[in-house]
Amino acid sequence: MPIPLNKPVQAAAKDVLQRLVGHITPQSTETSIATAAAAMLAEHGYPDTWYYDCPAFVLLGSRSKASLSGREYEPSTEPVGLRNLVTVDLSPRSGDIWGDCARSFYIEEGVARIEPTTPEFVSGYETESRLHQKMRAFVRPDTSFHDLYEFANAQIREEGFENLDFLGNVGHSICQHRDDRQYIEAGNHRRLGEVACFTFEPHISQHGGRWGFKHENIYYFDNSGAVMEL
Repeated sequence: MPIPLNKPVQAAAKDVLQRLVGHITPQSTETSIATAAAAMLAEHGYPDTWYYDCPAFVLLGSRSKASLSGREYEPSTEPVGLRNLVTVDLSPRSGDIWGDCARSFYIEEGVARIEPTTPEFVSGYETESRLHQKMRAFVRPDTSFHDLYEFANAQIREEGFENLDFLGNVGHSICQHRDDRQYIEAGNHRRLGEVACFTFEPHISQHGGRWGFKHENIYYFDNSGAVMEL
């Protein structure tokens, strides 16, 4: 399978997330972060979004564990402060070609970091990394969406975390129309290899923990059947 056409728009989303860490301050809010991220995407030539009217879905602090739809999302004005977790999920599009990428940023002593240093943040960050590694070792083109759903949720439980998605989903296919997405959910027995590419985006928290962690990439299968990050 050739590299999906989504690569340029996904690369733009990744670049914006890298740049965004330098723009998050203790005075930032969901509203200001979302505005800055959307402006950066527009600079890349991607002013449009496939996700309702929500090019940058930002959750922080008391809402980092919330499982919300972009259909009803309104960014808040809660300030970041000196210690916080901020998740930014970008969904740019070029025509009917999508990007979809999310990262959690860790605010420690007022400084935003992509890689945290404090134990409660490090635990979630490293768990997300392991989940992506384990997913890549598990999936093949004939793996079903249901099989990946069961595998991912079992791994989340083994890590001592819970899945914050209200349906337990951990991703979806990338397609041309929002309502055509195939979800990594229970009972979906279509094979991952039937779609051009898919996201993996577990939204997790330690049991009783304060923070909701998220890390999202798009993946596809190459000609040998190996899973690749876009």
